[in-house]
Amino acid sequence: MTAEKDLNQKIKNTELMRNLGRVALPIALQSLIGSSLNLIDNLMVGSLGELELNAVGVSVQIFFIYWMLLYGFSGGVATFISQFYGVGDFKNIRRTTGLAVTVALSAGLVFFVAAMIFPHGILRIFTRFPEVIDTGVDYVRWCAPTFILLAVTQSFTIALRATQQTRLPLYASATALAVNTVLNYMLIFGKFGFPQLGVAGAAIATSIARLIEMCLILYMVFGRKNVIAGRLGEFFSYNRKLAVRVIKNAVPTTINETLWGLGTSMYVAAFARIGITAGAAIQACNTINNLFTLAAFSIGDAILILAGQKLGEGKKEEAFEMSAKMIKMGLVVGVLMGVGIILLGEPILSLFTFTREGADYAGKILIVYGAALWLTLYNAMHITGTLRCGGDTRYAMFTETGTVWLIGVPLAFITSLWLGWPIYFAVIAVKAEEVVKGIILTRRYFSRKWLNNVIHDIGNDQTTRL
Repeated sequence: MTAEKDLNQKIKNTELMRNLGRVALPIALQSLIGSSLNLIDNLMVGSLGELELNAVGVSVQIFFIYWMLLYGFSGGVATFISQFYGVGDFKNIRRTTGLAVTVALSAGLVFFVAAMIFPHGILRIFTRFPEVIDTGVDYVRWCAPTFILLAVTQSFTIALRATQQTRLPLYASATALAVNTVLNYMLIFGKFGFPQLGVAGAAIATSIARLIEMCLILYMVFGRKNVIAGRLGEFFSYNRKLAVRVIKNAVPTTINETLWGLGTSMYVAAFARIGITAGAAIQACNTINNLFTLAAFSIGDAILILAGQKLGEGKKEEAFEMSAKMIKMGLVVGVLMGVGIILLGEPILSLFTFTREGADYAGKILIVYGAALWLTLYNAMHITGTLRCGGDTRYAMFTETGTVWLIGVPLAFITSLWLGWPIYFAVIAVKAEEVVKGIILTRRYFSRKWLNNVIHDIGNDQTTRL
């Protein structure tokens, strides 16, 4: 009997590893490509000097906040799509995707208009240096179309991911990376007869790459008759009951990620006010850190997709067991990635054009990031994975936003501006919010209150149209 149980357990572990390879690995690679795109931007712009690197660093904060808003909303949507996928309900998958497009495009239009009309006001939030603002204005305006493009891309990307078709978004992102790299080289430095546009050239290259990425995603869905494809009317046939249920679940995740993104941007705003050199150092370190963390966070997305499917099938214990195994794997990945940041950070930093002081700052910041990565990943697996897959989004929201805004943001401004600590000590202080967050999330996880089926009473009866 014991031998049979061990064999069944081994089969389950093999199946889990196969599913992780099929779901998490493409997400990790896509995230790595996305962060590599930012790294290439920063390396090429950074070669122009610390001023240009700082300008791009503060300029991208508004795009980062918007991206977190999209990521948060799509995370709430993914809860439903993954559970609908568990029961094979593609009609409601299309309706949920259409709802995501509607909401994301509405938000994208607001950000687009703000970026085009008020770029100076936006940049003043993140820096006090006029020369940085003047350099960053063109970047904000030329990159503004990406607010619209990403709204469509992310909505269909999350639908493909939640239906376990994670390779398709990977192909689109890889193409976007290649296009962005080539155009960056031509437009930033004026190669092959193109004008030398500097920071503005980087923004134009990014917008073109995002346009191509969106077109590829739409072709993969509609042009190749993907399983989630359908008539346009199907995507916008959601009824009031479905819309209210999805939005009720997605609002906390949207608030969560938006306020987390805004809080993280406040860290940058606090550190950038120390000086241009400190601002450039934190921007370079954040870019390098993202190379490792965004790829590692794919495990959280995998928990949402795989455990969410089990919850949709009504298999709560299997969902808990699966999540526990993936969290253990994630902790190992977090430690390895942290060591990678510490060992590989300095060689990557050497590619930037830093003063001696800037290089010293950046090296010490990366050590802090590497040492804390396992804890950062552990918290992310719960926020974006376990709690979100079961619709426990309100608890995740209060935990994340509470620790960031009540602990992290105050410590960033107090240590860097009031106490005048060196930037690397300020970064250490901010990590206190991760410790508190980890304690709270661990208690919630073992309470099992997050194990919920959110689609149990949503069928294909869509008689009440919006």
